[in-house]
Amino acid sequence: MKNWRTLADIRREYGELALSEENLPDSPIEQFRVWFEEVLPVEKSDPTAMVLSTVDEKGFPDSRVVLLKGLEEGAFIFYTNYQSTKSLQLSHTPYACLNFYWPQMARQVRVRGRVKKTSRRQSDSYFASRPLTSQLSAVISAQSKPIPDRKTLEDALNRLIAEHGQEPIVRPVNWGGYMIIPDEIEFWQGRNNRLHDRIYYHKKKGKWIYYRLAP
Repeated sequence: MKNWRTLADIRREYGELALSEENLPDSPIEQFRVWFEEVLPVEKSDPTAMVLSTVDEKGFPDSRVVLLKGLEEGAFIFYTNYQSTKSLQLSHTPYACLNFYWPQMARQVRVRGRVKKTSRRQSDSYFASRPLTSQLSAVISAQSKPIPDRKTLEDALNRLIAEHGQEPIVRPVNWGGYMIIPDEIEFWQGRNNRLHDRIYYHKKKGKWIYYRLAP
């Protein structure tokens, strides 16, 4: 891009899809399921992708894209290395924010909540469901740590493949899942003329309530 000032001219209308209070479920988890089923056939590239935001011990925010791998017990689940940067931040401050964006339907979902690890059973079950090479990659990767070059990783993976063959592998203790237990969930539907629909759910005395926000 030769002239960054042209960024201000990049815009689009979002369409006629709407989000109305009529027929909204009492639970935002159910509303998320409805939206997810609707976007699944439309968003061909990683509909499970979500931005996970955490903070470090100094309060600096950090974000990265992870993949939603479960929606159980009213919680959003993803899996990672427990010695990664995100995991160290979550051990210090066990709160996080998720953001889903589905551009084909001009929809966004923002989730804020508390975080805890999944059970060993859940982590074992998901790890066992992964392709063998993905399991082995989790074993050899010291996630977020400096390495000399890519060849170091590839050589380590090839050695492990040669050692294990097609034998099942046990989940490493430093790898597993996290559950984001939501306290707030906002649904955003892009509309024409920037008059977007925003419905905000939050918990009050253990019960979900919702109302509309100005765009």
